[in-house]
Amino acid sequence: MKKQIKLSVVMLLITAVFFMFTACKSSDKKIEGTETEGTTQVTTGTSSEGKDTEGFNYSEGITDSGFWKDIRALDYVELCEYMKIPVPAEVHQITDSDIMYELENILYYYSDYNEITDRAVADGDTVNIDYVGSIDGKEFEGGSTGGAGTTVVIGVTRYIDDFLEQLIGHKPGEQVDVLVTFPEDYGHEELNGKDALFKVTINYIIETIMPELTDSFVQENFSNEFGWQDVNSMKEAIRSDLQKVALEEYIQNYVFENSTIRSIPESMMKYQENSVVSYFKDYADYYGMEYEDFLKTYLEVSSSEELLAEYREDNEQAVKMFLIFQAIAEDANISVTEEDVADYFYEYEGERDYSPYEEAYGLPYLKLLVLNQEVINFLVQNANLQ
Repeated sequence: MKKQIKLSVVMLLITAVFFMFTACKSSDKKIEGTETEGTTQVTTGTSSEGKDTEGFNYSEGITDSGFWKDIRALDYVELCEYMKIPVPAEVHQITDSDIMYELENILYYYSDYNEITDRAVADGDTVNIDYVGSIDGKEFEGGSTGGAGTTVVIGVTRYIDDFLEQLIGHKPGEQVDVLVTFPEDYGHEELNGKDALFKVTINYIIETIMPELTDSFVQENFSNEFGWQDVNSMKEAIRSDLQKVALEEYIQNYVFENSTIRSIPESMMKYQENSVVSYFKDYADYYGMEYEDFLKTYLEVSSSEELLAEYREDNEQAVKMFLIFQAIAEDANISVTEEDVADYFYEYEGERDYSPYEEAYGLPYLKLLVLNQEVINFLVQNANLQ
């Protein structure tokens, strides 16, 4: 089964990331003989180290002010009424359960783990296993962990058939014969519709020990970086951050859906397309693959032309969002300075020196990023919270 990478609509800097391309969805697999549930990965690309931008200049076509060169966005956009955008209460009012969910995610990263070996596996357990798969007594390529072990969650991680559920009731140290049938359309001719035997060794059950959320825990782990001194200050900061994200997402969707784009400048579309190709070339380098092989293996396209045809709608939407942001900046006389860029990096990176990013991407590109964020800030500040 090939990994599928899908590029979402590019919302540049909408959630305070520095890179052009936000989400890559992959329906990955742990081994050739099993399937896992699709996951979403976010690539921010904020590090300037090791970033190869050769062949694509991120600042080309952008002025020193962070606007698109030779383009007056108001000539292309009929803006909606963007002052006092009405925001329903359910969008910006953050509940206690929302906060608790975030707290649990944060505490998870401070968890300890025990390896349990003295009880049977139950549904919902996180388990480390090894396995060797065979069909008609012959092991097949990709059907084994090779003794490296892999961690799965019973009832959550998706393998073919009831692969993992067959481990329920067995204890660590046991070897379990797991019988499954590959789907007819699995994607590999030698596996399609075949019955397979996996000899599975249960290594151990993983028990997560969450830390207790106390004032002292907060002060010890978060006071220096975030300034949180106790649980209440931590909760209020999380509430504020969640509200900010919710408002930004709602408002940018609002202006996108309620503004009209008369046409798309060819130069901006070409920039966006070149950006996408550059992004996937970098991705191929990351995998240590030739670009053409990467396209065929991971994206199931044979050329850049076919890739861009597949993502044309996404690219058009990205350009439309750029135009709307600039049109609002033009109409509301919003501009950015180098000091604004430094302020931005201090807010999101904790460091005013943005020279490594300027070297990698160019100052015009950085100003474009900050300009878009300034537009979003302006819209949020002038929104009508209901």
